[in-house]
Amino acid sequence: MLRIHFTSHDLQNIRIARQPDPLWELICGVCRLETGQGPLDFGPWRRAAKERLSKDPVAVRALSPLRALIPAAGYIPDFLTPPVTGGGLPAGLDQVRRTPRARLVHELTRLAESRPLPNWTTSLGRPGSDALTSLAAALGISFRALVEPHWPHIRTAVGNDVDLRSRALLDGGTRALLDGLRPLARWKAPVLEVDYPTERDLYLEGRGLLLVPSFFCWRRPTALADPGLDPVLVYPVEKAPLAFARGTDDGVERLLGRTRTAVLTEVAGRKARTTSEVAEAVGIALPSVSYQIGVLRDGGLVASHRDGRYVLHTATPLGLRLLSTGSFAGAR
Repeated sequence: MLRIHFTSHDLQNIRIARQPDPLWELICGVCRLETGQGPLDFGPWRRAAKERLSKDPVAVRALSPLRALIPAAGYIPDFLTPPVTGGGLPAGLDQVRRTPRARLVHELTRLAESRPLPNWTTSLGRPGSDALTSLAAALGISFRALVEPHWPHIRTAVGNDVDLRSRALLDGGTRALLDGLRPLARWKAPVLEVDYPTERDLYLEGRGLLLVPSFFCWRRPTALADPGLDPVLVYPVEKAPLAFARGTDDGVERLLGRTRTAVLTEVAGRKARTTSEVAEAVGIALPSVSYQIGVLRDGGLVASHRDGRYVLHTATPLGLRLLSTGSFAGAR
């Protein structure tokens, strides 16, 4: 368990990253690629990634040093996931290239305690060596091969989570935001108890906490290993099983019609959606969306429930199966 200790100042300085962080998604994605974890959530992505790698020797070579530094479980060097700035992949890679030599040696020494490292890692950050620049380039190539093709889906899933957290904060304040992290974490003021593979205590000491929703983070949150770095808590967002199999639903369109299919797909792609959010995403008038959702609800494909001032819509298991079957049928 990870126990995060808050002060009153920390409670005033909780932030949520508004969009997915490219390097956190890549590092977590490499972990998912190396295992069979989450077959429903990540199976289609894993198959697509392996097919892409089979045709891209440059990406295969770029992935090799990442596999050396990123174990599927256990310690991962913090320098691979620099501070989340919202500046996108270029800003993150620039921070990786500027990692001080002393920090690299410290973190790689710790990693070497659990697994053998290739000889090239000893030259990272050494004056006159381009190994760190090469590693940053490998991160960029791997991101473009494994993550970038699915970035719209990742942004959608993360955006949905940010919407829910923001709504909780507006309706109930910081306590509601932290309570809403269940079952991943439990708020027992002034400590947030996080499901974690090791026993740790993290004292924020006035630095606040950045919550980073992540698509490829799986089952439990993760945090930086070094307690001296700016505190972040990366946690998994909920995903529809068809997140990477959408877009080939011709059979469903023939059955439901294009507009109704678009509404169902938008509802299924996120945990819960308000009517106005669906209308904005699909690009049709609010009364039309209300009608279409009503038809889908009558057909058992969508469920609706009130949550405070909002009516939230989710796809039922039948709706998810219909989209999933239609998507894979269209792909064959």
